[in-house]
Amino acid sequence: MANKKVTIKDVAKRSGVSITTVSQILNGKEDMFSQGTIEKVLEAKKELNYEPDYFARRMIMKKSKTIGVLVPDITNPFFGNLLRGIEKVLYRENFVAMFCNADMDEAKESEYLQELSRRGVDGFIIASSAVSNQAINDTLKKNSLPFIVLDQKKAEGISDAVLTDDFSGGRLAAQHLADLGHQMVAVVMPQNAPANIYKRYEGFSSIFPEAKIVNSDLSKQGGRQAAKEIIQRDFTGLFAVNDEIAFGLYLGLNEVGKHIPADYSVVGYDNIDMCEYVIPQLTTIAQPIFELGQTTAELLLERIQQPEKNWEEKMLSVQLVKRASTKKINQHT
Repeated sequence: MANKKVTIKDVAKRSGVSITTVSQILNGKEDMFSQGTIEKVLEAKKELNYEPDYFARRMIMKKSKTIGVLVPDITNPFFGNLLRGIEKVLYRENFVAMFCNADMDEAKESEYLQELSRRGVDGFIIASSAVSNQAINDTLKKNSLPFIVLDQKKAEGISDAVLTDDFSGGRLAAQHLADLGHQMVAVVMPQNAPANIYKRYEGFSSIFPEAKIVNSDLSKQGGRQAAKEIIQRDFTGLFAVNDEIAFGLYLGLNEVGKHIPADYSVVGYDNIDMCEYVIPQLTTIAQPIFELGQTTAELLLERIQQPEKNWEEKMLSVQLVKRASTKKINQHT
């Protein structure tokens, strides 16, 4: 008897009301009942140490109160910050997030979409460019599942979206290097860049049409490798399309006896915490990462509540944060 699971029937019996009344009160519909009835039910729940059966509740409510979140690379601090913003909103609204790290792998992304769909999550946040529109159509749109795209994924009119102004960010980085007198500049970025990263390049090349591209993965290892090509050329200014690449450049250039900013001025992108902890502190384009996560979660929850409302696309602004990794080209040390 000690191991017998307490059921909603037991709570109803203890409080002297119907099972339906208990169910409605425990599912947030207290305004339909008197304060006395509510107190009796809550007291019985407490005395019996009753916990609702998650799966049975989902069958009745048709809601799991969970959100699937797909990110491309959990090791990048940008996504850690983003997830904190998402989780803060979901926690406040009594939702639980199921985080999936896709490792930049399109097949893995599609499998995650299908698995999360089978588990009955209420909505999806897709922060990775590897998820193809085909996978979205096959798994999400076909089953009318609410979803939102952000950061690396273009909405292309198929969902709500939260974006940051990548074109302006790239342009700000270029203008800063131009103001310091740099003319021989390079953008350090992936060969097949996601749409948002390419926007940063377009913004940069609107100031420097002749800017060269040095290929690099979106990682510290990528930046470290890119340093080998950079030292073969006559660059003085470098724009790393994320801070992770910039940190890799710090190490790669240091390994061949080059110094920042004496030999190369470096501008990063994202403004993750580590920018203030490296030497020299990194000049970078600050994205409102935490706010990006919060806005995304809020917009998705609105979509779940109002499935028929018009698509929304929100654009958040970025800004240049000047630190010590850039200097005027005519200064000598």
